Amino acid sequence: MYFPTPEVDQVNAEPWWLETDQQRLKIWRITSHESATGPAIIYFGGNAEAVENNIQDYRRMFPGYTIYITNYRGYGGSSGQPTEQALFSDAITIFDNVKQQHSSVDIIGRSLGSGVACYVAAQREVQKLALITPYDSIKNVAQSAYPTFPVKWLLKDHFDSVSYSPAISSDILILIVSSDQVVPNSGTEHLIQALSHNPVQVERYSNVTHAGVSDSMEYQKKLSGFFNKSS
Repeated sequence: MYFPTPEVDQVNAEPWWLETDQQRLKIWRITSHESATGPAIIYFGGNAEAVENNIQDYRRMFPGYTIYITNYRGYGGSSGQPTEQALFSDAITIFDNVKQQHSSVDIIGRSLGSGVACYVAAQREVQKLALITPYDSIKNVAQSAYPTFPVKWLLKDHFDSVSYSPAISSDILILIVSSDQVVPNSGTEHLIQALSHNPVQVERYSNVTHAGVSDSMEYQKKLSGFFNKSS
């Protein structure tokens, strides 16, 4: 279920180490003098995603923010083993620590990270929440991939974003790949309906893949504009 990425030394951002639950998390921090105590964005990435690849783009896209790019437990130099409970617990710890240093904290969650992002937004005050190729639950994604097997009954970690949706009160941007081969569009639409009590913008992209959507300039402009426009 989890595909940890190797540690990478990244010279274009500083590592911010956070101790939590006897583990040590490596988080890339992108900051400038102007954004040092201003608003922040936490990024929770996809499964098997080399999250450091976002550093250059995010520095350009979010000049007024400090960006925190998370390596989950067991990913990218962070210690420990990934589980749903561990990722959720770590995400809340990260949020609370970042909030102590910044005027506000918004969240981006991509693929696997969309479930982490929804959980945090249900537990904490998040003004803006961007979900990239999100799902309703991982168990439904798995069942869609293996329709003839009772996969959803065998999975221990469910990442059931729909169940957290009633407690979310954020402005939401959802970015979808029209022919997503990883996350079924039906599951994404289920999540959109569950979040419809919030202001929700939905953008759909064709001719891009689940993994390659972030290379789209149209996508980058929409994501940047969502966070950089005045509330």
